[in-house]
Amino acid sequence: MAAATSGFILDLTTVLGASALGGYLSNRLKQPVLLGYLLAGLMIGPLGLRLVNDTEAIQGLAELGVAFLLFSLGVQFSLAELNRVRNVAIQGSVLQIGITTAAVATITCLLGWATSLTQGIFLGAVLSLSSTAVVLKTLTERGETNTRHGQIMLAILIAQDLALGVMLAIVPSLNSQGSLLPILGLALLKVVGFIGGAIAAGYWLVPRIIRAVARTESDELFLLTLLALCLSVALITARLGLSIEIGAFAAGLMIAEIDYADHALSRFLPLRDTFACLFFTSIGMLIDPQILIQNAGIILGLVALTMVGKALIVLPVVLSFGYSFKTSLRTSLGINQIGEFSFVLALVGLDNNLISEQTYLLLLGATAITLVFTPFLFESANPIAETLLKSPHLGRFLTLWESPQQVWIEDALTHHIVVAGYGRVGQVVVNILRQQNHPVLVIENNEAAIQTLRHRQIPYILGDADSEQILDKAHLDKALALAITLPAPTSTRLLLKRALAIAPDLDVIARAHITAEIDSLTQAGAREVVQPEFEAALELGSHLLKILGKAPMDIQTTMEAIRLNRYLSIREGK
Repeated sequence: MAAATSGFILDLTTVLGASALGGYLSNRLKQPVLLGYLLAGLMIGPLGLRLVNDTEAIQGLAELGVAFLLFSLGVQFSLAELNRVRNVAIQGSVLQIGITTAAVATITCLLGWATSLTQGIFLGAVLSLSSTAVVLKTLTERGETNTRHGQIMLAILIAQDLALGVMLAIVPSLNSQGSLLPILGLALLKVVGFIGGAIAAGYWLVPRIIRAVARTESDELFLLTLLALCLSVALITARLGLSIEIGAFAAGLMIAEIDYADHALSRFLPLRDTFACLFFTSIGMLIDPQILIQNAGIILGLVALTMVGKALIVLPVVLSFGYSFKTSLRTSLGINQIGEFSFVLALVGLDNNLISEQTYLLLLGATAITLVFTPFLFESANPIAETLLKSPHLGRFLTLWESPQQVWIEDALTHHIVVAGYGRVGQVVVNILRQQNHPVLVIENNEAAIQTLRHRQIPYILGDADSEQILDKAHLDKALALAITLPAPTSTRLLLKRALAIAPDLDVIARAHITAEIDSLTQAGAREVVQPEFEAALELGSHLLKILGKAPMDIQTTMEAIRLNRYLSIREGK
């Protein structure tokens, strides 16, 4: 017993150490840390250096990583936000899964890769699923979970996880002679029953439990309650034949609307990141280098077919719901990989003789490669979209997909302030300016925010603020200033560059997300760069100096001096 325990601890230490080293090297090489985790798993796994013996135990802990990832997403992804993209989530995912399955079934049958139509349909179902865990991890690292394309991706992925439950119920009967209708009906009944139970628990039961525990003011009890909630709901969905992902996500949604959601998230993040690291490393352990080398041509062909094909399917599906070309392209290049739960579905197919062991191993190799490529495709989505939009003929055609209610600007708007982003910060900025009767123009890409702007009769442009086509409509040459309050750092930098290209003398105030951005945005031409954490610290410091008896004029002079030198005197190491 003691030997087994010490062996497991050694395996866990090896995995965590290798993951830390792989993540560190990837970070130093300016690559996604996800790549380092996958390669670490490949190196230490049973198909690599064989440094880990008890891989099943590691895989069990890795499943916790998936659950914790989705739980934290649910806490951040409120029902109101989910409701905004419900059409593309439900209808779009049905279209994407249906078209992908049909296309794969047709191609594999024609090329002889599938021995029957049933096998072709099964392979289509496997390839139709995308990776919630990898996409969520990449979006989080890039600060894009709350962007429009981020919410669309996550909504479609959550719908795919629901569909997985139906697929798992149907697969064992694909080779049987019986009718699929009763099985399909039972699977759908489970899904509907779980959703109904989750809504009831989230409305009447869970908030009361969380509030009661929070009143104890014990961080230990609070964290234990969150763990129990996350894992118990995930266990219920697993017993129902649904994925643990959807259960953990539903558990997060149950507390997303209560007052303690932010506190819950802050307590949960360290656990989430640690166990998520185990998950990605465990994926790397499944990669067999010999299979990859011996079947390199087949696997690369499958990877190319899957990633290009799924992107070409997702792009028009998202476009058909009225989203811009850039948003649709980002979404299509973000969810065109094969998902980690395709492993589960493929294994069920192997057990039911729907695929051979060789096909299963090829699918594992192809899946791992698509997961590795995902962060790089995220990075390339913007440049690809910009290149296509700059094309004289193609760009004009692509802009036809933009919403007809995209712009509402007052006649002869001039000497106005352009506010990019109508989130929490942007709303405060707009309210301050309107209270002083200054004309404002808001650029926003969220339909719910646009509805608020319409109701308040505030001039707006619906679209991505970093788009040249959108900026051309903002009359920046007649504006007094531009305030950038976007949640995505990459969009902030791109918007600043393009705005100054249109109006070089424009007064631009930008929001920095991290300390390193203060200098880069200033060098790029921003007149003023605001860092929220530093500004909060300055306000706290001002009040403390006032308590200590400092003169208000001296306090103001001190604070202005700190802002003037871009917070240099209060940064770390100064």
